[in-house]
Amino acid sequence: MEAPVFIEGLPGIGQVGKLVAEYMIEEIGAELVAEIHSVYFPPQVLVDEQGIARLLDNEVYLFRGETNLLFLVGDAQSASGEGHYRMAGTYLDIAERFAVRRLYTLGGYGVGHFVDDPQVFAAVNREELKQEVQDAGGSFSSEGGMGIVGTSGLLLGMGKSRGMEGICLMGETSGYLVDPLSAKKLLSVLCRLLHIEVDPTRLSDRAREMEQFVQGLKEESEREYERRKSSEDLVYIG
Repeated sequence: MEAPVFIEGLPGIGQVGKLVAEYMIEEIGAELVAEIHSVYFPPQVLVDEQGIARLLDNEVYLFRGETNLLFLVGDAQSASGEGHYRMAGTYLDIAERFAVRRLYTLGGYGVGHFVDDPQVFAAVNREELKQEVQDAGGSFSSEGGMGIVGTSGLLLGMGKSRGMEGICLMGETSGYLVDPLSAKKLLSVLCRLLHIEVDPTRLSDRAREMEQFVQGLKEESEREYERRKSSEDLVYIG
């Protein structure tokens, strides 16, 4: 079985990449083909609503279609620098077994404030990929020396040495909360690059719910600011 495209969406800033990859897996019906456990994951277990504990793991899913797609999602990234490199090497070993030719890594681009109309920033490991990304709606930051920490960055760098094209897509996000609005924008760009259609309805619903929640936070913050201002004015007058 070959899958020429590999899509990584592990936990990160705003959980943007994780949201997109897991949403696609569910919408298109990809099947689980591998589970990955590692001593490089954080030393903890996850406990579900029934009180049942399990080890952290990452998972590989395969979608069989006109173009086969391989997805990497899961609970965690490595807890150490050495682990990041070793795990990235393992993920690329898996990609080679499926004859992957192109890597898409997904994540968030943290800006430290809420964004109403997020952009999708990109990085590539080959110059000739830039125009394709721009045509799909992605843009490139003018800030030099930008770093991409973790699996999303390492797969691009290490994948290049194995002859794989690499595109990292990062949805602009505050970084404070899980961000389905940014994920929706990133999903749109990714689908154009893949030339597939994925119904964004449920993600749009989550984005609207989050927008309402954020608006509530903003209003509460403004009310708190006015209360403090009034209190300071009263102290000053007294």
